[in-house]
Amino acid sequence: MRVHIATDHAGMELSSHLITALSAGGYEMVDHGPAVYDAEDDYPSFCINAAAAVVADQAAGVDALGIVLGGSGNGEQIAANKVKGVRAALAWNLDTAKLARQHNNANVVAVGGRQHTVEEATELIEAFLAEPFTNAERHERRIGKIATFETTGEVVE
Repeated sequence: MRVHIATDHAGMELSSHLITALSAGGYEMVDHGPAVYDAEDDYPSFCINAAAAVVADQAAGVDALGIVLGGSGNGEQIAANKVKGVRAALAWNLDTAKLARQHNNANVVAVGGRQHTVEEATELIEAFLAEPFTNAERHERRIGKIATFETTGEVVE
């Protein structure tokens, strides 16, 4: 699986750790930055680029997911969710990480690097990456309604 990763300055240490650990676990890691620490960085471009790469890979039939990191993960999740086709979920415990995949078929996970130890954050992300979508009809129907709104602006009841 290809995994696109992006961060802001607050998640750089975690990002570096994840790139090493997940690469060792067999994931193909693609780093969307930043390349150097800058406490004044603007994370949206990094996260949007990672999210767009996930969508492009998935459209091309590549098995791909994404990770966006920050101090809280909130802004990074918001930025990623602006990309058409992205379903980014903020994970703060194992249940939210797994349910994001199981029920929402999330394709990007956001984690707050200042909210967890490196070990905890790694466990959340590994759980997200390993968890399959259930393909349950009710979940597919709900995701379809979100996609309809995203593409047409129509709210389906």
